[in-house]
Amino acid sequence: MSGVTDQFRRAQLAIAALFCFLGFQYATWASRLPAIKTRLDLTEAELGLLLMACGAGAAASFPLVAILMKRMGSRRLAVLSAVVLSLLLLALSAAPNYPVALVVICCDGIAVGSLNVAMNAQGAALEVTYQRTAMARLHATFSAGSLFAALLASGVNLLTTDVTVHFGVAAALLLLLVGLTRSGLLTEDQQPPAGTPAGTPTEDPAPEKSRRKLSMPSRVTIWMGFAMVFGTVTEGAMNDWSALYMKDVVDAAAELAPMGIAVVSVMMVLARVFADGWRSRWGDGRIVRVGGVVAGTGLALALLAGGVVPTLIGFACVGLGVAAVTPCIYVAAAAQGTDALALVAAMGTTGLLAGPALIGFIASAGSLVWGMGAVAASAILVSLCATRIRWPGLAESEPRVLSAEI
Repeated sequence: MSGVTDQFRRAQLAIAALFCFLGFQYATWASRLPAIKTRLDLTEAELGLLLMACGAGAAASFPLVAILMKRMGSRRLAVLSAVVLSLLLLALSAAPNYPVALVVICCDGIAVGSLNVAMNAQGAALEVTYQRTAMARLHATFSAGSLFAALLASGVNLLTTDVTVHFGVAAALLLLLVGLTRSGLLTEDQQPPAGTPAGTPTEDPAPEKSRRKLSMPSRVTIWMGFAMVFGTVTEGAMNDWSALYMKDVVDAAAELAPMGIAVVSVMMVLARVFADGWRSRWGDGRIVRVGGVVAGTGLALALLAGGVVPTLIGFACVGLGVAAVTPCIYVAAAAQGTDALALVAAMGTTGLLAGPALIGFIASAGSLVWGMGAVAASAILVSLCATRIRWPGLAESEPRVLSAEI
């Protein structure tokens, strides 16, 4: 038993490193956007388009990622994507002009989409292989990677403002991380032990002759995609609009305005640390359904009540409610095959990309209160979509198993 536990923890740490990697890589270049804007002499509109290029690349990567997953498998695709993302940091620091930077960032988005699918496929395979919940904690390490990147950016800025030096150090650390953890990733030919829940395949069920072709998504996959869209719309909108809501609607003091996003972020990280235990006890479907209701109802009541304290409580409900949504949906999508996972991941990226802008349009047409009301409605829609999904969660079909610590 101890040998199996050791193997699980080794694989879990390696996969967690991928999540940490992605958070670190994204936050590294995002933290230096002001310097990039100055060096390339960009306008606000050009900077916005640069950010859109990353999201567009990730959203459009679905067909390519689905094919690469079938040809290479999640392990090799994860390693390749990680190496490419490391090198793209160096390419961005050396970009001589705006068009080149756009191309680099678009490629970054494609590589992000590839790593996102590969690492979530690894996380889902980890759960099925060892019959232990782990995905929520894996997603929590993404936030840890973002924090480490912010600390590195602050440290490097104390010594030099040169973006090339900063990105060079970051790329070296990322390549070292890939080298240290590569051997711990799950291989493609591993099979789950006896007792795997029925309806939880670990590889694409299509015959070999059609493995390189895209298949039409099933009805369940489409519902998963919509649930992911509404979940990521909620996450993205809270990140982008909570501070402004605190300042302009609640009339919070300037020093309290950033507390909105802080409360959401802290609650999400804490919830993801404990969410695997909840999943083992109650099942993924129930966690998603209840989480959407908690997020949507809590935010709606806060909008009606007004005031700083009720608003922060409502924001905390959002962080608590949506924390486990994306990890659970990724597990369910992976059980449907690589095409489903790639499509759901692409739809999630689309939600993150389009959500904040959609809330902005609603706020412009009415008010920010109506915009945040749409966020609450989006969270409720997650729960409604979740009722149409066949959840392969471990706890809903097998005796309860304990989640494992990272």
